[in-house]
Amino acid sequence: MRGDSLMALFRSLLAVLVLGVVLPGSVLAETDQEAKMTEVIEVLEALNRIPERKIPPSLLANAQGIAIIPSVVKVGFVFGGRYGRGVVCVRMPDGAWSNPVFISVTGGSVGWQIGAQSTDVILVFKSKKSVEGMIDGKFTLGADAAVAAGPIGRKASASTDAQLKAEIYSYSRSRGLFAGIALDGAALSIRTEDNTNYYEEFDLTAGRIFAGESKKTPASAHRLRQLLDEYARP
Repeated sequence: MRGDSLMALFRSLLAVLVLGVVLPGSVLAETDQEAKMTEVIEVLEALNRIPERKIPPSLLANAQGIAIIPSVVKVGFVFGGRYGRGVVCVRMPDGAWSNPVFISVTGGSVGWQIGAQSTDVILVFKSKKSVEGMIDGKFTLGADAAVAAGPIGRKASASTDAQLKAEIYSYSRSRGLFAGIALDGAALSIRTEDNTNYYEEFDLTAGRIFAGESKKTPASAHRLRQLLDEYARP
């Protein structure tokens, strides 16, 4: 009897120790991805609050993908590159937006605003080709697809040669001000661990998420997709 009691006590202590080791990391990871999604949604909403500065609805309606990367920070001094984490959604065959895939942006230093500590970046992908390039791994802006500052305003359209030739339009916000930003040389990479934690599903590739094969759609992902549909309306 005494042995059974000791064994039960041992099992209880072991369970507590396991929970103490496993849960904090899992909870922290989940909170981290949800916090990033909150930032992503705030950046998208902020850009579209001002009619004359918003991404043209017609551009969003025809876009094949959109990346939203809050708080891209400068790494290093003077000629340092960038680092930031965000998400990308793509247009699925049925015309709906996919669930978000977590990505990071690294490198590249051209176009950084003097004195800016961090910049929110939005990239609008015009072609399917540029979007598909990300699924295979690292995707370099400017090398794998031309990037140009995007047109703004409700009725704006591409007008410069650079805009007409670009496969990706970029938008940015620093200290509350929106403007185009040059991102040549910056690389976008899939963050598999973030995707695993956010969707709570192992072996979930970016391609499967883009194809609508994730088993769950978190509330924040659903909200982001709703906003993208809303802002694409005239």
